[in-house]
Amino acid sequence: MENTRRLIEFMALLRDPAQGCPWDLKQDFASLLPYTIEEAYEVADAVEREDYDDLRDELGDLLLHVAFHSRIAEERGLFDFEQVAAAICSKLVRRHPHVFQGMVFENDEARIHHWEQSKELERSRKLEQSSDTAQKSALSGVANTLPALMFAQKLQTRAARQGFDWPGIDPVFEKVQEELRETREAFTVGSAAQIEEELGDLLFSVVNLARHLHVDAETALRAGSHKFSRRYQAMERLLQEKGKQMADCSFEEMDLCWEQAKRALSITA
Repeated sequence: MENTRRLIEFMALLRDPAQGCPWDLKQDFASLLPYTIEEAYEVADAVEREDYDDLRDELGDLLLHVAFHSRIAEERGLFDFEQVAAAICSKLVRRHPHVFQGMVFENDEARIHHWEQSKELERSRKLEQSSDTAQKSALSGVANTLPALMFAQKLQTRAARQGFDWPGIDPVFEKVQEELRETREAFTVGSAAQIEEELGDLLFSVVNLARHLHVDAETALRAGSHKFSRRYQAMERLLQEKGKQMADCSFEEMDLCWEQAKRALSITA
C-alpha cells in the first residue's frame, strides 16, 4: 500500500501548477486516451510473449494511467483514486456472492447466469439514471472505441441477450455465404462505397459466426495474423537459402515456397 500512496502523491506533484511537469499539466482525459489504449495493448503483448518481467513493467505503466485519469478527475471534483478502487471492490462483491456472501451455486452455468444478471441489473440502473435517450438502448455502454471485431461481438452479445439472435448455427453459416455473395456482386457492379458496405456486413457476419462457435473473434484473428507472420518469415528464409529475393520471384515461386514453409512449420510445431 505504501507504493500505491507514493504513486498517488507523485501524480499530484506531476500535475502541480507550480512544480509539475509541463507535459503532464497539458493532459486531459481525451489527450491521454491514445496512450492508455496503447499501454493496454502492451500488457496484452507481454502476456502473449510470456515475458513476465515485461508484464510487471507494462502493468505499472497501465496503473500509472489509472492514477493519471483519477488525478484529473479529482482536480475537477469528480472522483479520486480511492473512489475508483472502492467502486471496483463493490462490483467484485456484487458479482461474486459465492465468495463474499456465502451464496452457493449448483454449477458453473448457474454462477455465470448470476454474473450476467448482475451486469444487466447494473446496466439497467445506469439507464434509469440517464437522461440521454440514446443511453436507454440495450446496446448502450458498448464503447465505440473498442477494436472493430470486439465491438461487433459485444453488440451481438447484447442483442442476443434480448432474444435477437439466430436459433442455431446453420443459419449463421448461410448468412456468411449470403454476405460473401453480396460482396462479390458489389465488386462486380457496385461502387467503392457499396463494396465497403458489403464487406463490412460480411465481416460482421463472420464475427457472429465466431460468437456462435464460442470463439473470440479478436483472439482468433490475432492468432491467424501471427500464423501468417511466422509462415511469411519462414518463406523469406527459404528463399534466402536459395539465393533469391522476394522481388525477383514470380508468384508461382513464392506460392511454392509458401507451401514448403507451411509444411516445415507444421513438422516443427
